[in-house]
Amino acid sequence: MTEVKEQEQKELEVPAAETAVATPVAEEKAPEAAPAPARRGRERGRRGGERGRGRGGPRSARPERKSEFDQRMINIRRVARVVAGGRRFSFSVSIIIGNKKGKVGVGVGKAGDTTLAIDKAVRNAKKHLITVTLTKDSSIAHDVSAKYCASRVSLAPAHGRGLVAGSSVRPVLELTGITNTIAKVHSGSKNGLNNARAAIEALKTLKA
Repeated sequence: MTEVKEQEQKELEVPAAETAVATPVAEEKAPEAAPAPARRGRERGRRGGERGRGRGGPRSARPERKSEFDQRMINIRRVARVVAGGRRFSFSVSIIIGNKKGKVGVGVGKAGDTTLAIDKAVRNAKKHLITVTLTKDSSIAHDVSAKYCASRVSLAPAHGRGLVAGSSVRPVLELTGITNTIAKVHSGSKNGLNNARAAIEALKTLKA
């Protein structure tokens, strides 16, 4: 009888031990996950920032407004200045600008880079713009002549002849919008800048 009771007690103790071992495993909790809405908000913020950068783009990609003035380069020279440490080289640019509607100007710019020199020359030409009164056939009203340094230029209207001119006088008249005119350079000067400025001085003497 005692042996039967001992076996019954063992059979009762085994499930109790199993339950004791199984309960802690069942009570283990999984690690808490980060809240989903916060992550989504961060991702949306990052995506929004990337989209914003892409929409704006660099400043150079924006279309630049086209200037009303056309320009022609007379010459570009490399010049040097002697200083204590040696020579400093830079570029000198001469430019003619005009809107082909009666406005024209000549400017000079100098800088260490050709792009900067051109920008300076354009700004200088805009400061020295003149307005020329044209006739109905885009010519000048009467004969004019002028001198600048060693350059001497004369202009005369010529109906139906078109524009007859050479040297740097021709781009000055073209950018002014003048046609049916004959221009002559009476001096032997080959300095394009002086010839262009002589043409500007001649146009200044025109009377409406």
